[in-house]
Amino acid sequence: MGKDTIADIITSIRNADMHKKGTVRIASTNITENIVKILLREGFIENVRKHQEGNKYFLVSTLRHRKTRKRIHRTILKRISRPGLRIYSNYQQIPKILGGIGIVILSTSRGIMTDREARREKIGGELLLYIW
Repeated sequence: MGKDTIADIITSIRNADMHKKGTVRIASTNITENIVKILLREGFIENVRKHQEGNKYFLVSTLRHRKTRKRIHRTILKRISRPGLRIYSNYQQIPKILGGIGIVILSTSRGIMTDREARREKIGGELLLYIW
């Protein structure tokens, strides 16, 4: 049985967000690097740096906590496609999260991208996760 690196990213970020931690350490793979770049570009993460321990690489990400007057809004991440059940969609049927406020991250034939980019390029793929 293999490791589900995408679920590991989601769990690490969700746990750090719940406990108001500033940084998250994620194992570095091509998929995790692309997903973290999208989270950085969309504003869910403030900063990312690559760290090496021995012969393994890790991504150390600084989380952004969104504050209002009364409370901190939690970042909600939900895994859609998983190793036991893959979910695919064409570009016309990619769901809009909260009317376009949230994002969907897809794995397409042109790489990992957001729902807006996939609709613009008219390309579908595997729905990896929702973020809002």
